Amino acid sequence: MSLSPPSLVTAAIAADLPIRQIPGSYGFPLLGPLSDRLDYFWFQKPESFFKNRMEKYKSTVFRTNVPPTFPFFVNVNPNVIAVLDVKSFSHLFDIDLVDKKDVLVGDFVPDVSFTGNMRVGVYQDPSDPQHSKVKGYIIDILKRSSGIWASELVSKLDVFWDNIESTVSKSSSASYLFPLQQFLFTFLCKVLAGADTSRDPKIAESGHAMINRWLALQLLPITSIGILQPLEEIFLHSFAYPSFLVSGDYNNIYNFIKQQGKDAINRGEIGFGLTQEEAIHNLLFVLGFNSFGGFTVFLPSLIDAVTKDSALQEKLKKEARENGGSTLTFDSVKEMPLVQSVVYETLRMNPPVPLQFGRARKDFRLTSHDSVYDVKKGELLCGYQKLVMRDSLIFDEPDLFKPDRFTKEKGAQLLDYLYWSNGPQSGSPTLSNKQCAGKDVVTLTAALIVAHLFRRYDSITVDGSSITALQKSK
Repeated sequence: MSLSPPSLVTAAIAADLPIRQIPGSYGFPLLGPLSDRLDYFWFQKPESFFKNRMEKYKSTVFRTNVPPTFPFFVNVNPNVIAVLDVKSFSHLFDIDLVDKKDVLVGDFVPDVSFTGNMRVGVYQDPSDPQHSKVKGYIIDILKRSSGIWASELVSKLDVFWDNIESTVSKSSSASYLFPLQQFLFTFLCKVLAGADTSRDPKIAESGHAMINRWLALQLLPITSIGILQPLEEIFLHSFAYPSFLVSGDYNNIYNFIKQQGKDAINRGEIGFGLTQEEAIHNLLFVLGFNSFGGFTVFLPSLIDAVTKDSALQEKLKKEARENGGSTLTFDSVKEMPLVQSVVYETLRMNPPVPLQFGRARKDFRLTSHDSVYDVKKGELLCGYQKLVMRDSLIFDEPDLFKPDRFTKEKGAQLLDYLYWSNGPQSGSPTLSNKQCAGKDVVTLTAALIVAHLFRRYDSITVDGSSITALQKSK
């Protein structure tokens, strides 16, 4: 396989490939999108939805529809061009080719009333001057928090695992999802906003649940939650829910950040020219949507990955205890290549954000591994990352979880192709791109969580979302 960066599609290579009309169809108006929606959520599920069409058209690039659609999303155009191999997918991050305005979750945009009647930075294209202000602010917040990030993480993890241990000892198992969310909310409030949840008992007890409800109502039209069909289609995917149902939750957290995160808010005002409201709404979105929401999806996949194989547990335990010194820091986990590789492999197999979108700024030619396609200005590109990250021309045995895939020289080269953060893992977030500002912080945080786990425990047994056994380190 070739390991040249996928974004570097040279004219010579493109010239050697056949120009092909994009296969697929949007179907009849209303009926085509509705049929695709039912396949996506009900009859096939997302992965099979894309895989079946890829096989049908014998192409990793094709036309289809994605939710939400008919009957009550009249202003949403479900038509997309799916891009499902690494080479075609990489075009989504070329800002010269694609516009990122209002495409976070496709053509559907949750109402601005969910974020204080303000369009926050994540929905802005880099060409928008406000984007640079907001992203610069968030990058600054992350840099300023780096001094306390690892120590706060370890401290909060100790509390989390103490509580899990106590529950397991009393009832033989402990569901960890809600305790994990409570830990995440408390930790993220502290490191991102400088806000201590213990100062507000209501926020300390229920803040994570408030964020959950706020997230859920925005994402219900594009998310399957597994309830009995056709009830899910009728009540969750046919219309958008109004923000007033969670406005109380949002306002509670907004006021908490306003009171307890004054230093962070002042940085946005003084350092980046944001109003107080702009600083709070953007900080709250990064805290609640990007960070809390992302980790809530990702960490259960990571816990499952490191606990289902006892041999892997032994290897991780050995590396975590022999490398990195006595105190866990970001620098110490950089000395743990297997731990980091497991984090990367989990992100490859189960990226926390399933779909990436970009709208063509102009007519251009899109290149896949085997063909060239004409894309017209205004067309929406859609990549389903779980399939893209199983591109067999890039990843050997792509459907297998290989813990050491990203180790050594070859593994380091593969980081050019690891997409989960609106760009490759080898890339860097800047004011002029849309790559996640916290890309490196996320992977180092996850690696530190794994290292902490195996310094504390000799083994851990997990059954679904419950921890059933913990053997403490001797």
